[in-house]
Amino acid sequence: MALINHRAHEIHFKVVYFGPGLGGKTTNLRFLHERLPAERRGRLLSIATDHERTLFFDFLPVDLGQVNGFLTRFHLYTVPGQVHYRLSRRAVLQGADGLVFVADSHPARERANVESLADLASNLRSMALTPAQLERIPMVFQWNKRDLPAALPVERLRAALNPGCAPEFEAVACEGRGVSETLRTICKSVLGRLVAGERSLAPPPTITNVRRLPHAAASVSQAALSKQQMMWFFSATASSSVFRKKA
Repeated sequence: MALINHRAHEIHFKVVYFGPGLGGKTTNLRFLHERLPAERRGRLLSIATDHERTLFFDFLPVDLGQVNGFLTRFHLYTVPGQVHYRLSRRAVLQGADGLVFVADSHPARERANVESLADLASNLRSMALTPAQLERIPMVFQWNKRDLPAALPVERLRAALNPGCAPEFEAVACEGRGVSETLRTICKSVLGRLVAGERSLAPPPTITNVRRLPHAAASVSQAALSKQQMMWFFSATASSSVFRKKA
């Protein structure tokens, strides 16, 4: 959940990138780390095998400046996509304020996408969250590897994975296409939940076989943020080099 340190005037959010193995989660974080100015990012930590597959998590604290005197940081994680690391995925998901589901557009990975989303649903159900929390976590879908000649149609991916019409982006993570747009949208949604309290910035997404999704946002009174300050934040992040659309 969002952590607010009043003494240090800091707000910390956790965003988890979820999806099948080798789908592009780590590639997203690596691209962001390369593009973010040094003063706006922390060290990228990765635990991987010889085959470059994440075993536990990647962690990228992103400093997005101050909102009403509070230093705002987003901590980005990925989970290991391999089936046998389910407990690791569950541990990383604890306390998530937002989710990005990175789907692989390769036709041979269609079943892996569905199984990964079902695993996410199962992990969310296992957490000790109230029904209200299970309803409100912001989520963004990314359709990665759109450069493949026989990439799955977006309509097919949407029907199988995103029937609730949560925000979605086509991407080629290795080239950076769709990466910053995905991050910008999930950051806006997470901050919007903090500011709006019980009101959602967008309709809650639907996950297959899950009625509710978690959300662990702090109340508006904790951070004392206003709509005007949120508008300032959105315009500031949009002008940042990492959040600008590639020409």
